[in-house]
Parts: sequence; C-alpha cells; structure tokens
Amino acid sequence: MAGDALTHDLAALVGGEHVLAGDTADYVADSTRTMGLVGRADAVVLPGSADEAAAVVAWCYERGVAIVPRGGGTGFSGGATPVHGGVVVSTERLDRVRSFDPLLWRMQVEAGVRTATVHRLARENGLCFPVDPGASETSRIGGNVATNAGGPHTFKYGVMRAWVSGVEAVLAPGELLSVGGPARKDVAGYDLTGLLCGSEGTLGLITAVWLKLMPAPPVALPVCGFFADAEAGVAAIEALLGSGVVPAAVEYLDAGALRAAGSTFPGGMPAGAGFLVIAEADGSEDEADELAEAIGPDARRPDPGELWRWRGGVSLAVIAQRGGKLSDDIAVPLDRLAEAIEGTVEIGARHGLEACSWGHAGDGNVHATFLLAPDDEDEVRRAEAAAQDAFALAVALGGTVSAEHGLGWLKRGQLRRQWAPAAVAAHRAIKVALDPRGLFNPGKKEP
Repeated sequence: MAGDALTHDLAALVGGEHVLAGDTADYVADSTRTMGLVGRADAVVLPGSADEAAAVVAWCYERGVAIVPRGGGTGFSGGATPVHGGVVVSTERLDRVRSFDPLLWRMQVEAGVRTATVHRLARENGLCFPVDPGASETSRIGGNVATNAGGPHTFKYGVMRAWVSGVEAVLAPGELLSVGGPARKDVAGYDLTGLLCGSEGTLGLITAVWLKLMPAPPVALPVCGFFADAEAGVAAIEALLGSGVVPAAVEYLDAGALRAAGSTFPGGMPAGAGFLVIAEADGSEDEADELAEAIGPDARRPDPGELWRWRGGVSLAVIAQRGGKLSDDIAVPLDRLAEAIEGTVEIGARHGLEACSWGHAGDGNVHATFLLAPDDEDEVRRAEAAAQDAFALAVALGGTVSAEHGLGWLKRGQLRRQWAPAAVAAHRAIKVALDPRGLFNPGKKEP
C-alpha cells in the first residue's frame, strides 16, 4: 500500500500527530541495536486507547499489513524490531493506571505504564511488585508481560506470569477482549492469560494487565562474596541454597564481567577476584547471617541501593569494552552452571571473541555474552556463530535457549533444538489458530 495512503488511513484512526514515519529511529530497534540489528517500518502508530489499538489492528489485518507491537524497546532478542516492515504499534500512550486497590494487593494498568511506576506505587503503599527485568524507567508492563520477563528477585518470587491475573488484548482480526481479571484464581478455561504471557506480540497486542502485588518484605540485606574462579563460586552458591534460607536473589559475575564492571563495585573489589556471588535475604537479619556464613568468612554487606544500582549497570559496562555485544540468556540446571559459565568463555575463544557472562545464578540463568564492534561485520558474524554454539551447549546440559528474554528475531528457529517435533508442531498450531494470516510480529518466536 502506498505510504501516503497508509499514513492517511492510520491518521483517521488515531490522529495525524500520532502517526510517525517508518524510519523514526526510536522505533526501529531494541537493545540489540548494539549488535547492528535495525529495521524499518512502513509507519509507526501510537494509539491512545485500547479501542484505537483495536481499530489499528483491524485495519492492518484486513489489508494484510504486518503488526509489530512495541513497549519500551528494552528487549534483548530483537522482538520489537520491524525486520519485515509493517506497522509498529507503540503502547506508550496507553499509560493509565485504571485501578489500584492497595488493601486487596492488586492493580490494573495499561500496557504502556512504566515498570518503575508500578514499583513506586506499590512501594508508597507498603507493597511490592517483585518483577524487575531492568531498565525499569524505560521498560513497560505490556512488554514485560509479552516476554514473561524475569530479573534478580524472580528466584524467590517467580517471573511475570506469577503476578498476572488477567490480560486485555487485541486478537485477530481486531477483537478487543479480556481473559482473567481481578480474581486471583481462575481455572475455568484454557490458560489464555498464560499463553499471552511470553507470546512476544505474535498472538496479539496486549493493551492492559491485572497485576498481583504483595506486602513489601521487611528488609533487603544483600551479602556478597568474591572467589578465585567459577568452580569455587558455584560451590558457594550450592552451599547458599543448602543453608535452609530461601534467598530473594542469587546472582553472579564471572571474571570477564568483573573486568568490565568490578572497578566500580561498592566498597571496591579485592585483587585476584575471578567470580562474584550476590545473595539477598529479605526476611530477617538472621537469614542474612546464614547466607553470609554459607558464602564464607570474607562475606561483605554492601548497601542495597548502591549494590543494585551497580548491578543494573553491568550490561552497559560490558558494552563499553568494545561498543557492542551479543548476549544470550541461556539457562541450565544449577548443577551444570559452572560448565555453562566456563563453556561460554571457551566458545568465545574458538570464535576469536572475548566472552564473559553474568546472570541469575539461582535459576541457572547465564547471560552468555560475546563482545563485538557493531560496525565490524566479521565480528558480528562470528558472534552469531558463537551464539549458536551457546544454544547447543545449553541444550546439551539439559537447559533452555532462553530463560527470560524470549526468542524474538535473534533466536528464531532455536526452539527446535530443545523441543521434540510434536511439541514444535503444537507451537505452530497455536500461532495459526490465533493469527491465521501470520501478521502479528512475523518472524518472531518462530520454532
């Protein structure tokens, strides 16, 4: 369809000021821009209500135009990148808190509400929303749901699906509907809420979400320990989990990640450190003492705010080493964690790339990372080949090719590595049933 006609029709649905050119830089890439992945859309649309979003989807579906849902653009798999053109539908104007019931521990928010807003509202009312996938000032709840996002504290409290009781979404061919709601339990039908959580915009466009909250934990007491290598550090993690305390978070950084970020660690990093373990107790001082005992005599107790701000900057510190990176969120059983960490470095060396990892150790979640210069096509190609080896390593160790970032564009086709053909066929059947024309985020989350 000609660009002028497309823009004219979409402007009639949402207003001309809310239709942007398809090459508007802020809407054609996500965090995978650091490895050179940038797309181009035919147009960018910013609906201001769920009804407008439904009208846009109906217009696209009738005309065979691809629909690329977009939240804050903080994803790490290219899921919001318009690789094949089409219309990017940004949820940023769907930013209303529809209801908030602190005494009932629940909130209904539109998809464009920032993660930080939910955290702040919960905190100001003595509550907690424990999912924090990072970039909370930029990421949006709809994107968190679409990727079934995780984060450090999901070790104890679970990923996004555990905190979603209902979803409002636009499904093909432009139907606005709700599944679930404020009730905390609902087993009346198939778990359509769960199906939309983690669907990465390939089954529909999420417009609003019912969230569950919890009373804020009484304390946040991180305990850290530095170790010589991954073997010693993973042994400490296993001791942590055997202590009887359920930590709120268990994180790690390997030697390469420490080289990039360790110089700014709160309180300084000891000489010769090759591995960092971070654990957090949020129940009592006694629990923190038990975690410290498991970590060892040199355990540290940094300020929680300083520590988590530092931890949130690790990815940027790693990117700064070469200007870009390819980072994949594989996960393995905990007893294979050291193999995955060491294997990532070995894979990088085979491909002539510096490699490192960090991640959510309690979940066996490894951010296997290969450093590169985004404008060096050879390095990008070698990093992509290294990623393939990392996926194969994860599956060989009994794990998964994606723990929390989704498949998106970068991991298209990888599901076949870990699922049997019958499971892959079921995956495809769901896509065909809910998106028969294949217009929702085409090419993403492909098995």
